[in-house]
This record gives sequence, structure tokens and C-alpha cells, in this order.
Amino acid sequence: MSPALRARLRAGERVAGGLVRMPCEELVEMLAVAGLDFVLIDCEHGPADVVELRRHIAYADAHALPVLVRIGEGENHLAQRALDQGAQGIVAPHVESAADAAALVQALHYPPRGARGFATYPRAGLFGTVPAAEHRAAAAETTLVIAMLESPAAIRAAGEIVGVDGIDGWLVGVADLAASRSPDDPTVEELLAEVRRDPAVAGAVRADLATSAEAAAASFADGAQLVVHNITHVLMEALRPLRA
Repeated sequence: MSPALRARLRAGERVAGGLVRMPCEELVEMLAVAGLDFVLIDCEHGPADVVELRRHIAYADAHALPVLVRIGEGENHLAQRALDQGAQGIVAPHVESAADAAALVQALHYPPRGARGFATYPRAGLFGTVPAAEHRAAAAETTLVIAMLESPAAIRAAGEIVGVDGIDGWLVGVADLAASRSPDDPTVEELLAEVRRDPAVAGAVRADLATSAEAAAASFADGAQLVVHNITHVLMEALRPLRA
């Protein structure tokens, strides 16, 4: 069995994946066959049906492709169900403060660290065949938690957010950042530069969204450790010239 995505990141590896929205079973398999390191299933801006999510996680598992799930804002109940079905981690949007980050960690981890409901009988516990102590230890070790920073206030609080024990990394939601800033705020480019040079986030995994192979390479060169290709954007860029 290959190392969990969180273990690879902690070992200093750089990883690349794809952002998809359900239903897209064949795309999930294509990402695996293409050699990407993970898939991020978007349940914030796409359908969040848990039955459909379970099916996609199973397809990914068949190819040993780790799954991250982007939940909606405050959807901690969905996060627990995604982890129960075998997702290796959660990408949480609109984390605005250390308090938000602490509440997220609390929801994603079992007691005594958190308050996640405990069960070994879902897929993550191999339907009850994994001993409880082993399942608890594996969840604590492998659950990857990425906080999305999507406002000028979140950028300013980035160090406090990633300083919360249990937050592994951060990802700037550029579109939301642009939508949330006021005319008096720095530009998006200035805010990105600010957080990327903030020494308080240096020990956390920086995740970037990319719209092309060139953008992904630039992100890695600039210090990102995890890059997510926006598959919808990639496909539309490839298809748009066909209309000419």
C-alpha cells in the first residue's frame, strides 16, 4: 500500500492532483491513469450527495488514488461522512480565524482530540474489520486538513489559522478573495504576495489551484507543495478553440 497523502507531504514531497465535480467517475479514473497524485472532489460548488460521493471514492480507491473532499462552508457533517467513506482529507472553504480552524479540527478528529463520531463499520474501517484502536490511530495520522483563505481578513489571520494544531496547510481561494475585498483593500496580487512571504505560514503546506501545466510548474517553483489542476478550466481551454 502506498503512503497516505499526508505522510508524503510531511516527508517533503510535492504532489499534483485534479479538482473535479460529480458525477465524473471516468475523469477520476483518468486522473489515476495519467499518474496524478490525488483527486479533489468539489462538494462546495458541485453536487454533495453522499451516495454519489461514496461511489467516486470507491472508483478512486480501485486505482489507489487518494481522495480529498472540498466541503461547503461549515459543512462539518459532510466532512465526517466523507472521511467515513474513505476520503483521506478535507479542504474547507472560508476559514476566517483561528476559532474557525479549531472548530474544523474538532469536527474531523476522534476524541480526545476532537468530537467526530466514532465508527469502524463504514468503508474507512473496512466494514468493522479494523480494530478500534488501529482505526483511531490511522485516522489521526492520515487525515489531511487544508484551510482555504478567501478574504483579506483570512489572509491577515493566516499565521493564526495554520498555527492551530491539526491544520496541515492552506489554499488561497483567489476568486472569493477578489469578490470579498473592498476598494480599500490591497489587490489580490498584493494579498497573495503578503501571505506567501509570511513567515508564520512557512511550516504549513502551501496548496495552489492551477489552470495549466505552466501555472502548476510556476506554483511549484514559487514554493507550493500541493497543486490542484482545475479540470473544468483545462477542458474548456482545450475545447474552446474547436468552436472557431
